[in-house]
Amino acid sequence: MPEASLPVVDLDALDDASAARAVRAALTGAGFLYVRGHGIDARLLERTFGAAREFFALSTEEKVRFAYTDAESNFGYQGVEGESLDPAGAPDLKEAFTMRGVVAHGAPSWPSESFRTTVLDYHGSALRVGARLLERIAASLELPTTYFVERHQGENVTLRLLHYPANLSPRPSQRGAGAHTDYGSITLLFQDEVGGLELRDANGEWRAAPFVPGAVLVNAGDLMERWTNGLFRSTLHRVEPIRGERDRYSVVLFVDPDSDVLVECLPSCRSASRPPRFAPITAQEHVLGKLAKSHAAAAIGRSGRPQT
Repeated sequence: MPEASLPVVDLDALDDASAARAVRAALTGAGFLYVRGHGIDARLLERTFGAAREFFALSTEEKVRFAYTDAESNFGYQGVEGESLDPAGAPDLKEAFTMRGVVAHGAPSWPSESFRTTVLDYHGSALRVGARLLERIAASLELPTTYFVERHQGENVTLRLLHYPANLSPRPSQRGAGAHTDYGSITLLFQDEVGGLELRDANGEWRAAPFVPGAVLVNAGDLMERWTNGLFRSTLHRVEPIRGERDRYSVVLFVDPDSDVLVECLPSCRSASRPPRFAPITAQEHVLGKLAKSHAAAAIGRSGRPQT
């Protein structure tokens, strides 16, 4: 599997205008970029991965005490085959702990106080990076720098801890995570050295997006693509089934707009020769629709097959 050639942007090495141009170029091209100089403390990141490993190592009986209940709350534990990110494919060979809007709404319950403290510390740190990137994106689109930050106050910002167990004997075409685009504005992903993430390039070829030490992988989601009239790419990506001796873990922050935000083509992204491609839609309508499809498909896909 050839590697994707993705740009690397160092936020600390560039002035704001240069960073804005670099982020715009990356999201217009691959739709993905690696970001250095983000400011997330390496020790905090290590603690967050440790919290994920400790949680997923618990017994199934303990984990389901925090079970995911519905797409609207979008909070809790989902076991292996609990979601189909590709609704047309088989359920995913991963388990997840999802935490939507924990600053705006609080949380129903936490596995432990140390878990809560760690993930909230990480959430705050990563969200500051997300805001910094949204400011650069706004500037690149001839908007006030606060345009996107004001529309992402935390209601739908979602942190996910993900675990991909190795060697689960997949069915044909079953993957760790099925091919999908992300639903919202931007995503910040830290992955471990195990790998398995692949992106589909503009030629339709799948290419590996490997672990890069110290860098966070950032991509545009569907709503950012809609805002920019297709200028920024919401790129298909997937995770292959994990082989070998080590499981895969990742920590993902989805920086999504507040529910009532109307996403429609931005003035700088439309013209007489480039009319709007997408109808206006609220963030809630789009995100809930995508979540509902992924959960319904998983329920159908795993029927008759016990969860691993």
